[in-house]
Amino acid sequence: MTPHTASPTSPAPVLARPRAPRTRARTRTRTRLLAIGLACAGWLASTPVLAAELKVITSGAFTEAYKQLIPLFEAASGHTVVSAFGASSGNAPDAIPVRLARGETFDLVILSETGLAALEQAGHVQPGSRQDLARSAIGAAVRKGSPRPDISTVAALRQTLLDAKSVAWSASASGTWLTSTVFPKLGVAEQMQRTGRKILSERVGAVVARGDAELGFQQISELIYFKELDFLGPLPEEVQQSLVFSAGLVRGSTESDAARQLVRFLASPAVAPIVRGTGLDPVGAARPASAAR
Repeated sequence: MTPHTASPTSPAPVLARPRAPRTRARTRTRTRLLAIGLACAGWLASTPVLAAELKVITSGAFTEAYKQLIPLFEAASGHTVVSAFGASSGNAPDAIPVRLARGETFDLVILSETGLAALEQAGHVQPGSRQDLARSAIGAAVRKGSPRPDISTVAALRQTLLDAKSVAWSASASGTWLTSTVFPKLGVAEQMQRTGRKILSERVGAVVARGDAELGFQQISELIYFKELDFLGPLPEEVQQSLVFSAGLVRGSTESDAARQLVRFLASPAVAPIVRGTGLDPVGAARPASAAR
């Protein structure tokens, strides 16, 4: 039997193309998410709760991690999660304290530790239900292609603030820290009243990306996902705020068991790689609170 040989008119054999690095990265990500989903499915099955519809509101810093984790939780638990988003503090119409004060109902809130403490004091959150999830830091960004000012030292940050024609910061926790602590400490508070502004109901990154501010400050996890920005880095350690974002059960929730299950999921070691990949430092597994019981 003569071996087959390609004729001059036969098509050339198709060789498999090497998988591009981006494709390999996507495959690794899908594999990791699948592994986490399967692990969580087994874990959730060991603590069964009847399928429920959960209403959750989360603030900006935890949003990217939340958006990646909720589909995994829904697939593993059978629960449905109805999500809302708002600032940890402030008077914007969509800020979490404002929405709770006007009677909107939720089962679970996720926001800064200071914001959660205020909600508990106001009677909106069940006492002792706090579960820490992640630690966040503040960073700065400029529009992609713009000159990259130096913020690596306190002196450099001060000069950058003085030189900037326009500065934007969040109306939530990071903005409060900047206006109450950082700007006065650097002696630029008066200058910021002229060249800076607080951003309500919108991510600072969006404002900088469209050119409405030259320099923007917000939680790092809220800046790094904008492709239109160049991330400058975190604030110098001397003026940095390390803020914990936590979950708490809302008073009057009719789905407390399912909400506790979600809290345990968000704080579990299995999801820590996803949380870390969004610019946060996962801390939930290290500090269990009564919400996780």
